[in-house]
Amino acid sequence: MPVLLAQPGVTAFRTVSIVFSATWPTFWMRGCLACWTAIVRSTPVAHSACSRAAGRRVAALAGRVAGVEQLDGADRDAVAAFLERFGPFEHLVLAFSPGAAGLGPIREISLDDVETAFTAKLFAYIHYIHAIREAKVTESITMISAASARAALPGTVTLAAVNGAIERIVSPLAAELAPVRVNAVAPGVVDTAWWSFLPEDQRRAQFDAAASSVPAGRIASAADVADAIEYLIGARLVTGSILPVDGGFTVA
Repeated sequence: MPVLLAQPGVTAFRTVSIVFSATWPTFWMRGCLACWTAIVRSTPVAHSACSRAAGRRVAALAGRVAGVEQLDGADRDAVAAFLERFGPFEHLVLAFSPGAAGLGPIREISLDDVETAFTAKLFAYIHYIHAIREAKVTESITMISAASARAALPGTVTLAAVNGAIERIVSPLAAELAPVRVNAVAPGVVDTAWWSFLPEDQRRAQFDAAASSVPAGRIASAADVADAIEYLIGARLVTGSILPVDGGFTVA
């Protein structure tokens, strides 16, 4: 079963939040009476740490909500079947990530990692968007890209390519799927498990350096990203837009 979050006395809309469990926390959408969440396992990057994270997420949700569904985001049939079972809904939030796959100098990373980066994020997004071509989403689609799409940081060629492709499809999708609105949130450095490939001391040092380099003076939390998603869901005249949530990184 997908997840049902009940918040009595709050205006209702139905939201499907598709979250890659090893990287992003579930986005609890405030103001949502019927918010459904699928915990997605992305097959190309499945490993023991990801499986454990998915298991913990399912266990944590099971005691708080009506139910939770775990599916393979790279399985086209599973994606189509999930959306077919769910039926019409207002808002779709896609927050996939293969973690740090593809991070590093382009001459040093493997082509397998490059392929994984595209398969587990860009192509997975497209699978979902293609599966809703019969207009089961009636209001909005919000995707997560990243500030790397518009930056010039050595070692981020693959990340820039994947996230740049996501951002580039936002405007034509908004035109093609209208009146459904299509937008993307582009975070900078966010304190999540994405950075788990670094030891704790190095991760803290990276966060401190990133915070000192942006006008906001801090990095983002998952809650900051969720706030931006919530804004785009409710902004009825905003479509075809990329909303940076990077503390000014891309203008610094």
